[in-house]
Amino acid sequence: MALQSMTGFARAAADRDGTAISWEVRSVNGRGLDVRLRLPSGFERLELPAKQAVQRRFSRGNVQATLVVSRQPGLAQPVVNEAFLRDVAGLARRLEEQFGCSPASADGLLALRGVLDIPDTVEDEEGREALDAVIMTAFDSVLEDLEAARLAEGEQLAVVLEDHVAAIEKYTRDAEADPSREPAAIRERIAMQVGLLLDAASGLDEQRLHTEAALLATRADIREELDRLKAHVATARQLLKKGGAVGRKLDFLAQEFNRESNTLCSKSNATSVTAIGLELKAVVDQFREQVQNLE
Repeated sequence: MALQSMTGFARAAADRDGTAISWEVRSVNGRGLDVRLRLPSGFERLELPAKQAVQRRFSRGNVQATLVVSRQPGLAQPVVNEAFLRDVAGLARRLEEQFGCSPASADGLLALRGVLDIPDTVEDEEGREALDAVIMTAFDSVLEDLEAARLAEGEQLAVVLEDHVAAIEKYTRDAEADPSREPAAIRERIAMQVGLLLDAASGLDEQRLHTEAALLATRADIREELDRLKAHVATARQLLKKGGAVGRKLDFLAQEFNRESNTLCSKSNATSVTAIGLELKAVVDQFREQVQNLE
């Protein structure tokens, strides 16, 4: 199963007996699945089935869907409010006689609010059901396009994430193979530190200093961090290969990568290992940023 991003956009249109239908759907990152619909007045009945359609396809992301329904002019007979029209026409004549105003035109009177009304087409239950079916079919189509867009971006993200995991593995191996971790280098470093302390102060127990220095060297060992980083690399590759809705798991793994890289830097007693740890941390930050785009 392929990875899927949470970002995408799609449009779809349909028509039924002169009624134009259009859907516009966009999706952005979200901690869970949040569906928000903008439906024309009178179509609130479609809110529940539309949300259920989104939930069947997606598990994460903020999804916003807008429906526009446009009825072709001329499908309904215009209605004239004749009583109101007579009153307005009479007022226009009085203004013309008393103040010399220009005579009112027919199109001007009809353009006044409340004089001419074109009502919505009245549909029976069967007509409403047929229209709803067309609208929901168009919605399924736009969701399919949105899913395709999210999958396409997910495919690109997978390549980027695999590169990040490879870089994390490389820096882990570099830290493991660093010459400062060789037993001879560690012994030399301990001996040098003990020698500096003995030169700086008299009366110190040399054996005790060697013991304390060895204990500090043990605490500074990064073997456990390296082993955990290797295990996390293997898990990340398994999740990327598995695909599907693995965004939350990869985000948790990114936190673990970050924790181990921080510990590696704090425990390091060699500038070379610290430099590797900082490079590792930079890649981990990039990995986590990209993971947050996944479903």
